[in-house]
Amino acid sequence: MEKLPIVYEDSQFIAINKPAGVLVHKTPLEKDPEALFAVQILENQVGYKVYPLHRIDRPTTGVLLFGKSAQAASAIQSQFIDNSIKKYYLAVVRGYLPEAHGIIDHPLAKDLEFVLQEAKTEYWALNQCEVPFASTGRYPSSRYTLAKVYPHTGRMHQIRRHFAHLRHYIIGDTTHGDNRQNKFFTSQFQLENMLLHAWELSFCQPFSNETITINADLPIHFRRIMADFNWPEKEISNQLV
Repeated sequence: MEKLPIVYEDSQFIAINKPAGVLVHKTPLEKDPEALFAVQILENQVGYKVYPLHRIDRPTTGVLLFGKSAQAASAIQSQFIDNSIKKYYLAVVRGYLPEAHGIIDHPLAKDLEFVLQEAKTEYWALNQCEVPFASTGRYPSSRYTLAKVYPHTGRMHQIRRHFAHLRHYIIGDTTHGDNRQNKFFTSQFQLENMLLHAWELSFCQPFSNETITINADLPIHFRRIMADFNWPEKEISNQLV
């Protein structure tokens, strides 16, 4: 991968639309010699050091924000700590969600520890679809929901784990999802990716006090599923405002 798509840039910050399969930065846990790292690729691309300000899971796509200096990174960190930065996601999940608008308030264990942390995820059902194919063998058809998601807290894999808690698994999630659904989407729709996208990020530019809103276009694999499910992008975009 030679270049990452840049979706925002000013004198202190730069943001990309992270592709699926790219890690944010190097980690001792990653043993794959062919792994791609957003920090390394972006630094080679722009020619200076960048400072990642938050994380996005490897299979998740969308907005990823960096500081251009240690000073810029330090100036915005408080907004991540007090959750004043707003991050919205789009996800395709199994089944019809129980409510058009709901909040998943369910504590999650920290990493592999047994210490529970408060975790809250808000969602809005934007569209639904029933396809005339059996995905699990139990019913002759299968139902899915396109959801807009706002994590009030920032726990590890929070959105994925919260929808798994509801048993409305995110499609393509191989860690917390439903393998039967994933196999169905691979065979029926040739999907090899997870349908979770960091669609929008808003923050206060600490040097100008301007409110900045960054959007990242949906990746091709996500748009293809939306087309297969007859979810018009224009109609969805109007609901996302």
